[in-house]
Amino acid sequence: MLNRTTLVGRLVADPELRHTPSSQVPVARMTLAVDRSRPNSRGEKEADFFDIVAWRKLAETCANYLKKGRLVSVDGRLRSRKWEKDGIKHKAVEVLAEEISFLDRAKPDEQVRHVADGEPPLDDEVPF
Repeated sequence: MLNRTTLVGRLVADPELRHTPSSQVPVARMTLAVDRSRPNSRGEKEADFFDIVAWRKLAETCANYLKKGRLVSVDGRLRSRKWEKDGIKHKAVEVLAEEISFLDRAKPDEQVRHVADGEPPLDDEVPF
């Protein structure tokens, strides 16, 4: 079976970096806006928004070098997870990033990087 996705789009906000409670593994969460290939029936451009999660060194690199509006390519896999908080059941589908390439020119204080990372910790360690 194959679970792969590649997305190219712009970050909606700066990446949010946190650490898992038990082992302090870095994890970054960000949202990517991906333009649709065709305008809607009114001729307007639309975008889809995808939640992206990066772990370890990739998370730290994203938090340090990416900012809102940056154009990136994300290679990874889809992951769904469920949890319960305050008696309410939640479900999320997100892209677990394995590689992120910075596609636009960095500002003078930013560096362009291409980073890959390993497997994430177990779901029960996700600090979001």
